[in-house]
Amino acid sequence: MDDIDAFIRANTAPTRTPLLPELVLHLATEVTPLWQATEETLRRTGLPPPYWAFAWVGGQAVARHILDRPDSVAGKRVFDFAAGSGIVALAASRAGAAAVTAAEIDPIAVAAIRLNAAANGCAVAADSGDRIGDALDGFDIVTAGDVCYEKPMSDRVMPWLRALAGAGKTVLLGDPGRAYRPQDGLEEIARHQVPTSVEIEDRAVREAVVWRVLPG
Repeated sequence: MDDIDAFIRANTAPTRTPLLPELVLHLATEVTPLWQATEETLRRTGLPPPYWAFAWVGGQAVARHILDRPDSVAGKRVFDFAAGSGIVALAASRAGAAAVTAAEIDPIAVAAIRLNAAANGCAVAADSGDRIGDALDGFDIVTAGDVCYEKPMSDRVMPWLRALAGAGKTVLLGDPGRAYRPQDGLEEIARHQVPTSVEIEDRAVREAVVWRVLPG
């Protein structure tokens, strides 16, 4: 784990995004050099792209909503799915959630979440398991940012999120209009203009919506 922590520190910089100045994250500025460095420095092939090193628009929108509405998570148990950098989990912790878990199957992302939590003085547990299909007993709120960018992912995740909503959990989805976001079964609760990088998006500012997933 020490080599991964050192790699993250060497290839990112502590950064505050314009939408979320309250939080500091270990973020990269370019995709390709970091991707190459991931395999070359850590000598591992087949690793996922370094999604953890960028503050994705959907996650930023959910995090902003939580920080603006701390009452929505205060005293509750939050599960942040496909957490990436952990930005939503950090926001939930900062807003007063009773317990926060950030789930990521990428081991480098798990390390980044831990480092980001420490940098912000937040209590966030990291979960490296594939939790899709899990009932997530013990959690009140489930969050997911930018999970509809590919059809296989969306087809697998959305029925599960709807089932969680049907079981009484509050399920929040952050999405900037990804191609495979469902057109129904969602209730808009917030909308944000999110400054971003043309390195990872097709424009410098994207509009992202926070949706409440309705029971399916």
